[in-house]
Amino acid sequence: MFTVEKYQGDRKDAYQLLIKQLEALLAGETNRIANLSNASALLNQFFEEVNWVGFYLYDGNELVLGPFQGLPACVRIPLGKGVCGTAALEQRTVLVDDVHLFPGHIACDAASQSEIVVPIRKDGELIGVLDIDSPRKSRFDEVDQVYLEQFVQALLPFL
Repeated sequence: MFTVEKYQGDRKDAYQLLIKQLEALLAGETNRIANLSNASALLNQFFEEVNWVGFYLYDGNELVLGPFQGLPACVRIPLGKGVCGTAALEQRTVLVDDVHLFPGHIACDAASQSEIVVPIRKDGELIGVLDIDSPRKSRFDEVDQVYLEQFVQALLPFL
């Protein structure tokens, strides 16, 4: 397994390879929980300087903890609360350089300094969010956003 930081090519090429790995890993599997579990494990191996990678799933009322890699996490997040709830409510990716400056941030892991959350929508309906935290401020940028949004799109057929 490679990490984006150790990949010898361009970061964009590394992300494209990651997406191909995701599709190959999930090919033929129809179980949503198994696929989200493997997707979170794949992302966790791909990134350096992250302390939490996982999914929160929308149950029709709030976000509920799904498959993840990292320390125990908050189980339920209301829409509009914290970074995950904001991304879900506004149905847009939220990129935060310093979580301590984000209004209403929910501190599930005190080590987290920055975060990116990508909403997951299928057939026009919110399924949940992909959440990645880092113990380093400004860990994520626009390149991460573009390719994590593509990662989520590649994941959709397997959910």
